[in-house]
Amino acid sequence: MALPATSDDAGRRVPGHHPDRRQRLLRATGLAAAVGAPVTVLAAVVRSEAGPIVELDRAAIVAATDVGRSDPALHEALLIWQTAFQAKWVNLVVGLVAVWAWRRHGMRTRALWAIVTLLVTWNLGLVFKHLVQRARPVVEDALTHAPGWSFPSGHAMNAASAGVILVLLVWPILGRGGRIAITTAVTAAVLLTGVDRVMLGAHYPSDVVAGFALGAAMSAAAYIGYVGLHPAVPPHQEPHHAHPPIPHTREAAS
Repeated sequence: MALPATSDDAGRRVPGHHPDRRQRLLRATGLAAAVGAPVTVLAAVVRSEAGPIVELDRAAIVAATDVGRSDPALHEALLIWQTAFQAKWVNLVVGLVAVWAWRRHGMRTRALWAIVTLLVTWNLGLVFKHLVQRARPVVEDALTHAPGWSFPSGHAMNAASAGVILVLLVWPILGRGGRIAITTAVTAAVLLTGVDRVMLGAHYPSDVVAGFALGAAMSAAAYIGYVGLHPAVPPHQEPHHAHPPIPHTREAAS
């Protein structure tokens, strides 16, 4: 039996290209649960303040802050990175890119997905912090003073979420070189943000790992639930044998 024709992210007829909404939501829920379960276990372990993971966290903080303290220039660079990758600035950049994609390429619903997902994920991070209530690392001669709870790292979670969202947002309008470049740049920026939090003594490594996992998984799950597993191909890259676009579907290009 032939699969029913559906419209892909660029508004073209693609037989059976995406699973139906129920399948997408099930896949999205499965991904969120697959990541959320081990992070929940990790949260329980670190909240107990005992065990090998907690000991490794403490040892890593001492070693990392010693390195950060050893060079004034490095210390200053760590503080600059901390400020630059605060959620308000990262989210502003992603929001501006979303508006550009909407206005320049007619990607309205995709842009709205990006903005809503980023804001929801950011607030979920705050909820997790209040649920776990892990105290911040106590570092002698601290390199920075961060308020609030420690698990998960807000910087790490927001950076991972924003990175995934940014890549998925612009993926359909980039060529192969652009996709490689933005994926590489985003991955490097996210990883450096995590390193920055540990070297400043603001978060334990497990806080950062949890932030990465939750931020990336929540954003990826939202994308799967929104559009499926296949990003759209921009019209100028569409193969000659592809199905013609459906009339009056500019909004579907999002």
